[in-house]
Amino acid sequence: MKQRTLVGGISILGITGLICKIVGVLYLIPLANLIGSEGLGVYNQIFPSYNLMLTISSAGIPVAISRMVAARMARGEARNPNRVFKAAFVILSVLGLISTLLMLGFSDRFAQATGTAESVHGFMMISPSLFLVCVMSAFRGYMQGQRRMWPTAISQLIEQVGKVGIALPLAFSFMQKGGYPMGVAGALLGTSIAEAAALLYMSIDYFFVRPGMQRLIAQDTRPLEGYRTISRELLFTAVPITIGACIVPLAGTVDSFMLVKLMKAYLPEQTALSNYGIYAGLVISLINVPTALAMAMSSNLVPSVSAKREARDWAGVKRDSAAGLRLAVVIGLPSSIGMSLLSEQILTLLFHSRYTAEQLRLGGQLLSISALTIVVFTLVQASSGILQGLYKQRIPMYTLALGVLVKIAINYTAVQQPDINIFGAPYASLTCYIISAGLNMYYVAKYARFKLDWQELLLRPGLATLIMGVLVFALSSLLGLRLYRSWLYMGAVILVAIAVYGIAAFKFGAIKRSDLPARFQKGQ
Repeated sequence: MKQRTLVGGISILGITGLICKIVGVLYLIPLANLIGSEGLGVYNQIFPSYNLMLTISSAGIPVAISRMVAARMARGEARNPNRVFKAAFVILSVLGLISTLLMLGFSDRFAQATGTAESVHGFMMISPSLFLVCVMSAFRGYMQGQRRMWPTAISQLIEQVGKVGIALPLAFSFMQKGGYPMGVAGALLGTSIAEAAALLYMSIDYFFVRPGMQRLIAQDTRPLEGYRTISRELLFTAVPITIGACIVPLAGTVDSFMLVKLMKAYLPEQTALSNYGIYAGLVISLINVPTALAMAMSSNLVPSVSAKREARDWAGVKRDSAAGLRLAVVIGLPSSIGMSLLSEQILTLLFHSRYTAEQLRLGGQLLSISALTIVVFTLVQASSGILQGLYKQRIPMYTLALGVLVKIAINYTAVQQPDINIFGAPYASLTCYIISAGLNMYYVAKYARFKLDWQELLLRPGLATLIMGVLVFALSSLLGLRLYRSWLYMGAVILVAIAVYGIAAFKFGAIKRSDLPARFQKGQ
């Protein structure tokens, strides 16, 4: 039952997500060293298009499955949640197959659209992942709706470990045959194989727990819903969520088409590609590490809020909504400030063997700005999850669309200015998420029927973060160049910062005893 509590579920997916993101960054180091900044630029021109098609195929339906299963289980049903899964499995399998065939058949068109013809083999190699992840999303949505978070967590670990064990050797092998474009293709083929392994695990887990489900289904005498009715509700729920989820990958795809072309107007093509590779491949990958906790919050808030709404437990809806927003800031704010203060040191430690001091300095400056998006992105994800659980899934779609339109406008006007260059991109993203988070929080307060407590939400975690930030700044000034050269010193600074922040957050009341595991709540 521990994983069925809100904080417990966030912890399971959040810690696993952090591990996966860290493994992903560690995977990126040898990959970047192998294929170089130009290869990394090609790699990150392929991934936004892949993510966009993947989002169109699979993003909305798993959330809809999770919400529909949680609502029916809150009513004590067993047969209808199973029928939701079966309907979703068929829909996602068909969508995944169509997406794979489209990417495979039009890989040359995708490559031409990016402006890098060498990316065609990469699009071909990553295309099977679209089908595999779509099918896996049906299993994940069903299990998350039951508040079983471990299968999703373990499958995510299999994906990441598989990339390291399979994608790197394939990238090296392909690199020997055709340079960095084929190295990119080998890495992406390894990603597809890793997704197949994760899907195999999810299938095995489902068949092991199926007998227990069948016993509950046999005891359920409530009326069965028709597959047509279920499919209609799935699609009605999923379409606005999918459109909303597509907006960020679409913005990434626009970046992959727009930024290099804008910079090529005043920079050599290789320099423009290298700058984009540093921003999209190094900086964005690093800020995605702490945002794993944001995704965990969203995945847990949807079924939790939905089940309480179905039971008309508005006090529970208010409690979970307030806790979700507060935890978003408690986690996101220190992550933003800490990474911003240590940006160049972290990048230098990770990538010094392949990139020049000038490239690392550029990456550090970009990361110091981009890191500030972590807290607002975490708030966007938490508030979106709450609104989706409240059956207000259209609102996050509209607010994020508005933010992305502003982002594209800033990119277009700023990046084409030689004196601003690639620095326009992180400011554009930061503005995008601030707009979306602010509007989402207004609607969360309105529909969850509570007033935002700014002392709980900002003041308490802000004070704890200030203490941590001053300490990190002092330690980085004291240690100087040693932080650029030694993981031991960097690890010590990070651990001290986490400990000080944790103590300060607990003392100021940003972290409450109710957020802790039960064995630590004594004396409450």
